[in-house]
Amino acid sequence: MQGKLVIKEAKFLTSAARAEQFLRPQKPMIAVCGKSNAGKSTLINLLAGRKSLAKTSAAPGRTRLVNYFDFGEFWLADLPGYGYAAVSKAEQAKWAKTLEAFFAKKEDVRHVFLLSDIRRDPSADDMQMVRFLVYHDLPFTVIATKCDKLSRMKAKERVRAVANAFGLGTDNVIATSGTTGEGKDALLARIAQICAPPAAPPAGDGEDGEDEEF
Repeated sequence: MQGKLVIKEAKFLTSAARAEQFLRPQKPMIAVCGKSNAGKSTLINLLAGRKSLAKTSAAPGRTRLVNYFDFGEFWLADLPGYGYAAVSKAEQAKWAKTLEAFFAKKEDVRHVFLLSDIRRDPSADDMQMVRFLVYHDLPFTVIATKCDKLSRMKAKERVRAVANAFGLGTDNVIATSGTTGEGKDALLARIAQICAPPAAPPAGDGEDGEDEEF
């Protein structure tokens, strides 16, 4: 798949509460994670071009399941938000176990979108999530949400600040807004890269039949 990806149709597939209910993807799967109220549902609706494919709520911490969506060329898995202090420790631990169980089959996950409110510095939970993704060699992109709340100049400053906080380059942070549609084209371009088949190895690579030593 080359160039800009076009989403013709998006639909909800199912919800999963336990590991045995998780779907084995039939297409490239992108996981969407982040703090409660970071804007995961809004991002899904932005990509779908619909207002209510994913349920949004003013009250954070409502997503307690893994919700799967089919976007034609790829699947999205919306994961429970983390870091919401108003729920019990037992409930927080349950969500953490759900996340851990989901990523245990990392071969099922092509890429991760980690959402972070562009106006806020990454939280300790965000930093822990990045360390987890790096440790498990899971490729990810930071989606800096709610950029419409800032001026264009301030949003660019915050992208740099968020990238620095995570130890990333600015090309690994995409600023988005579900209100204005800002960043949607950049997101679609990133998804096209994610869904593209892996490049073939160079001709003649390993032609001598011997294993390389590292």
